[in-house]
Amino acid sequence: MKRLTFGACICCLLSLMACSQKAKQVQIPEYDKGINIIPLPMQLTESDDSFEVDDKTTICVSAEELKPIAKLLADKLRASADLSLQIEIGEEPSGNAIYIGVDTALPLKEEGYMLRSDKRGVSIIGKSAHGAFYGMQTLLQLLPAEVESSNEVLLPMTVPGVEIKDEPAFGYRGFMLDVCRHFLSVEDIKKHIDIMAMFKINRFHWHLTEDQAWRIEIKKYPRLTEVGSTRTEGDGTQYSGFYTQEQVRDIVQYASDRFITVIPEIEMPGHAMAALAAYPQLACFPREFKPRIIWGVEQDVYCAGKDSVFRFISDVIDEVAPLFPGTYFHIGGDECPKDRWKACSLCQKRMRDNRLKDEHELQSYFIKQAEKVLQKHGKRLIGWDEILEGGLAPSATVMSWRGEDGGIAAANMNHDVIMTPGSGGLYLDHYQGDPTVEPVAIGGYAPLEQVYAYNPLPKELPADKHRYVLGAQANLWAEYLYTSERYDYQAYPRLLAVAELTWTPLAKKDFADFCRRLDNACVRLDMHGINYHIPLPEQPGGSSDFIAFTDKAKLTFTTSRPMKMVYTLDETEPTLTSTPYTVPLEFAQTGLLKIRTVTAGGKMSPVRSIRVEKQPFNMSMEVPAPKPGLTIRTAYGDLYDVPDLQQVASWEVGTVSSLEEIMHGKEKITSPEVLERRVVEATGYVLIPEDGVYEFSTENNEFWIDNVKLIDNVGEVKKFSRRNSSRALQKGYHPIKTIWVGAIQGGWPTYWNYSRVMIRLKGEEKFKPISSDMLFQ
Repeated sequence: MKRLTFGACICCLLSLMACSQKAKQVQIPEYDKGINIIPLPMQLTESDDSFEVDDKTTICVSAEELKPIAKLLADKLRASADLSLQIEIGEEPSGNAIYIGVDTALPLKEEGYMLRSDKRGVSIIGKSAHGAFYGMQTLLQLLPAEVESSNEVLLPMTVPGVEIKDEPAFGYRGFMLDVCRHFLSVEDIKKHIDIMAMFKINRFHWHLTEDQAWRIEIKKYPRLTEVGSTRTEGDGTQYSGFYTQEQVRDIVQYASDRFITVIPEIEMPGHAMAALAAYPQLACFPREFKPRIIWGVEQDVYCAGKDSVFRFISDVIDEVAPLFPGTYFHIGGDECPKDRWKACSLCQKRMRDNRLKDEHELQSYFIKQAEKVLQKHGKRLIGWDEILEGGLAPSATVMSWRGEDGGIAAANMNHDVIMTPGSGGLYLDHYQGDPTVEPVAIGGYAPLEQVYAYNPLPKELPADKHRYVLGAQANLWAEYLYTSERYDYQAYPRLLAVAELTWTPLAKKDFADFCRRLDNACVRLDMHGINYHIPLPEQPGGSSDFIAFTDKAKLTFTTSRPMKMVYTLDETEPTLTSTPYTVPLEFAQTGLLKIRTVTAGGKMSPVRSIRVEKQPFNMSMEVPAPKPGLTIRTAYGDLYDVPDLQQVASWEVGTVSSLEEIMHGKEKITSPEVLERRVVEATGYVLIPEDGVYEFSTENNEFWIDNVKLIDNVGEVKKFSRRNSSRALQKGYHPIKTIWVGAIQGGWPTYWNYSRVMIRLKGEEKFKPISSDMLFQ
């Protein structure tokens, strides 16, 4: 028997370890198994064959124009698999190749394609270059999700055997980004374009002007960006940003390389305050304007009675239109108040001269003037559905956002329509989970399942008018998107649902299967650094991070789509190996629960830390000769939040009969100039009607009861309360204090809130305001 030397043994051992390690590395993740294409193809048949891309594989294209598509594919495989594939022009090879060709005779729509993969290789035939590109994107989704990695991964690049015949249900599949309320860099825009291309979204609607900012360089009017691109926020900081025309060309070309058409939006005649700040003479009643720093609708708009305004509009279009080679140009047309026009002698003269019966027809006149300029550039006008009011411009396409009625009306008038109703889930700035655990949003509720369920063809629309519905679009308004990561969070994965509802035949849609495929897609998003939404654990009936109880507490959790949750009870952060949540959790003693959601790819949501506290009924107080109402003290000055109260030198003391009176009821603030900066502190007693555990909610800065700070909203944008909390209270009087600071925080004026405090007894479904008959001093 031969003896092995020690060195030989070590070599053998290392070799075995390497083989074992390699075996582990090539283990296929669960999310990479099966077919995971989004959007789901029209027809797909699987076979037992498969094809592995290796360093001998070539990419062959039928024509020079397809080489950029091949290069995008080759670049992906080079980065993720260290495969340097040669690109050739010629006929389809016999084996070990990926072939990309075009056949205009295919019985498919313009963006359709056919894909076949077997042990010999892959063949992609597009009806056009567009179709070939989408076939290539489907091929990438047949490969492991890690093909999207910018670093080498140790996974075989195996394509399952399939035959696919595919085309989109709708020709218009859009995504709108608002870069005015908040700004995105060129690189951020390109990141979104990459994701759009991956999931076959083909229209990028770029919202470039608003009351809050003008974001595109106009060389004839430099003050549009010198003045209009910068605003001073409520806390005194400056917010700015714009795109040069060279940057615009770069983005448009980047999108074009990925078969995405960019549609600019220049708002008119409303949402024009940033332009008026730069050129006040464009208003009916010129004064010193500033870009709007609060959200909502500005009353001052372009003057429809001045010829100089139409020259300005023409000049702007003359510069913007050549930057965007696509057919469409969006002119806004929404939310234009008519108050200034009604009071303007020039606007009234314009109406008389043109026999316009009202200001709605004056707006239609304005839009038609813009349409004439656009037609000189070979462009077609798109506007929000308000452009229907007063008469529709002859060639206008209507973007229906206030429900579907505008789209139905336009289609019945034989006008093209793009469906984008917020009520249908297509406003991605809406909440996608429980507002008490999600970051602040504009409102609404559009969970992934609702978005996925939307059908762009309304039941009320006659079948012979369906051809006028070009497709649908998701809109991402940016009032509360304070960082680029928040844009990601609101957009994804809901934009993938929009991709499927605009591409996949209605009969093939299946939400459960979509969620399965989404597991794979989310790993692809990870590879692009996308901060996508992971559903947070929610408590039915309203979530809270502080739960008071007197005997036992039971906590139930759900997620807005089915996902795994893990938790700890020892104050450590939950990890992938922590206890899975499977049944409601019961507490008999005080504890700290930490719970989070886990994706199939192992990514984890933020942690929810929930204090569950056993309390006796906190004692009420004897109040001699209580009088109705509360005592208040008010201070004025440059105050932004509770910490600023330390600088208050003097207070005015008074009384109120209700919490709503703290700020004189909900105040209609239309302009920051009329804000009265003040803080109000109210103290007194609340009369609790019976022993029980009570939950409280408020948008005020702070709320105290029994000298305990129960709700602390300091640092929050106080649009919706996210800090609900509870306390066990004995029947009787309990001391309370609440602080309200009048300020603009994150674009939201706290004057638009109600200064009330809401209450509900444990077991009650709805909160109700603490009423005046419960308040004493």
